[in-house]
Amino acid sequence: MSARILFVTGTNTDVGKTVATAALASAALRGGRKVAVLKPGQTGVTPGEPGDAAEVRRLAGEPTDRQLTIRELARYPEPLAPDTAARRSGLPYLSPAEVAAEVAELAAGHDLVLVEGAGGLLVRYDDQGRTLADQARAVLDAGLPAEVLLIASAGLGTLNIVSLTAEALAARRLPLTGVVVGSWPAAPGLAERCNLADLPRSAGAPLLGALPERAGTAADFAALAAASLAPELGGTWNAQHFADAHRAE
Repeated sequence: MSARILFVTGTNTDVGKTVATAALASAALRGGRKVAVLKPGQTGVTPGEPGDAAEVRRLAGEPTDRQLTIRELARYPEPLAPDTAARRSGLPYLSPAEVAAEVAELAAGHDLVLVEGAGGLLVRYDDQGRTLADQARAVLDAGLPAEVLLIASAGLGTLNIVSLTAEALAARRLPLTGVVVGSWPAAPGLAERCNLADLPRSAGAPLLGALPERAGTAADFAALAAASLAPELGGTWNAQHFADAHRAE
């Protein structure tokens, strides 16, 4: 059986992509699967500092290298879009072909490969304007079964960005597996509660989870991850039950 390959992107920065990636990894590890996490372009981190990939390992409970493989292809010190950060630092750009080759190697020895993007789907990685979408397209064109998972915010404004991202994916013939809310508030307002029903309509794909705010500080992250992700992502979360519990009046 071939590895599942999930490109994890967000509607924006700071929507919980890294915590969501860690939750996906944790749920898969709990199910006895071998997992690889690839961060193609890490920005805002200097050499020697822990980046997003290291945070995934920490949240996943520091599994062994045999259980979890962590890779990073390019690192740029300034917290900017990868193409801008690369240009300003004088470091090489990252190409879709490099990402596709790394994904293929990881897929050969793992059950799940998670590729965490920087920012949103169309953030540029090089001077030709190529994006995470182009990286996913290169993986698909190589004959591998890549999918995209969209991490979204819960509140006002999210529906427009989710719709735009879904349209961009459809235009590029990239499959959108579903949407996960990256940070569900402890006291959701009317907008958040209504968005539980509206997000799947905007995405044209199911809602597959909702991670509580500050999930990264949970005492038992593995249990929280399993309870916050749908069975399609290795957890036990039920979209209908969650919507019923937060139904707008």
